Amino acid sequence: MPKIKRAIISVSNKNGVIDFAKALHSLGVEILSTGGTAKAMRDAGVKVKDVSDYTGFPEMLDGRLKTLHPKVHGGLLARRGNPKDMEDIKEYGIELIDMIVVNLYPFEETIARPNVKFSEAIENIDIGGPTMLRSASKNFKDVAVVTDNNDFDNVIKEMKANKGDLSYKTRLELARKVFRLTSKYDNAIADYLSKTAGE
Repeated sequence: MPKIKRAIISVSNKNGVIDFAKALHSLGVEILSTGGTAKAMRDAGVKVKDVSDYTGFPEMLDGRLKTLHPKVHGGLLARRGNPKDMEDIKEYGIELIDMIVVNLYPFEETIARPNVKFSEAIENIDIGGPTMLRSASKNFKDVAVVTDNNDFDNVIKEMKANKGDLSYKTRLELARKVFRLTSKYDNAIADYLSKTAGE
């Protein structure tokens, strides 16, 4: 398997993410990020490139649109062993993305608050996060997916022991966690919408 060379980090829960990003950087991983995550890492002295600089498109729609771009999803979905995929990304100037570190907008925490407004609940439905998670997890053989901050230490430990890479077994387990997470997340949204009349 190829060494992990480029990662997107875009998290709502930032616990431990600065140390994790620093550890990735020390292993030679280029870090792309968005919004508040990029700012937090930059403020802590972590070298980071904005996803908007990579894609050539700014974040827009008040933060609703950040990562939904072919240069992001092409980099995640491209099968490294598929010559046609490699031709496609070369033709369109897409760079490979080998890891994503994403946790989702806190929808369940938001709706658990008393008297939360419907509009606030809606804005806490994550779109770009689950989409990146699904793209990367579909291609888990080539892309590592980290959704749980509690996995940071083990991921770094394995990468250090494995010349900057993760085993197939670890990649598969991380992908399993993604689909359990997105299923639970979507069920929470569906349940909420089924119980509200909206605004």
